Amino acid sequence: MKTTGNTIFITGGTSGLGLGLALRFHALGNKVIVGGRRKELLDQIAAEHEGIGTVVLDVDDPASIEAAYNEVTTRYPDLNALLTMSGIMRPENLLDPGHLGTAEATITTNLLGTIRTVAQFTPYLVTKQDATILTVSSGLAFTPLALTATYNATKAAIHSYTQSLRLQLAGTGVQVIELIPPHVATTLMGQQDAPTAMPVEDFLTETMDILRDHPDVAEVTVQRVGFLRNAERENRLPETIAALNSH
Repeated sequence: MKTTGNTIFITGGTSGLGLGLALRFHALGNKVIVGGRRKELLDQIAAEHEGIGTVVLDVDDPASIEAAYNEVTTRYPDLNALLTMSGIMRPENLLDPGHLGTAEATITTNLLGTIRTVAQFTPYLVTKQDATILTVSSGLAFTPLALTATYNATKAAIHSYTQSLRLQLAGTGVQVIELIPPHVATTLMGQQDAPTAMPVEDFLTETMDILRDHPDVAEVTVQRVGFLRNAERENRLPETIAALNSH
């Protein structure tokens, strides 16, 4: 992926890593459009960061995805990159039948939201030069945290889906990249002050450095996520699962 000169749409770009990456890409000279549910937050971002575009988007709603697609491609016909950051992470007690509501919401946002967005934008992106689709999984796709069972499952599914997408788009000009974050100090599950979490700015810097230095990268794996990402391939999965779930 080239790290400058793109027109990139970022779903879930109003907070956390999504907003952080939006600002980093914008600073490098890319045209950035962020999508999110809350118009007042989008308006605040546009006012505070001159040049960043905004589009209302609810990835839980297929009609909203279609409307956002129509707006983005009309207002920004040079669009050549999509980053699917939208996601939720919630704890579950699998012994409580009430967890099904959480599970279904997580699947709708994390998995269906990503698939529907990619399906909507891919036919447009294949017509562009230097096009890129970036999906977002997690280190928990490879080493599960028991507390967030469905979140782990959706991120494992995103990893597999991204691999298939990459294979199917191999004959096009679209590069497919998977971002695999570790435990980062965001508000995703109230972990912004967790001492074991990777600082947000450190994650953003390392991620952007990888994209710059390795333009053909398939997976963006910062050093901190290797403990989870590589546990199975390094034959240490049982002990890694035990260590992750010991707190």
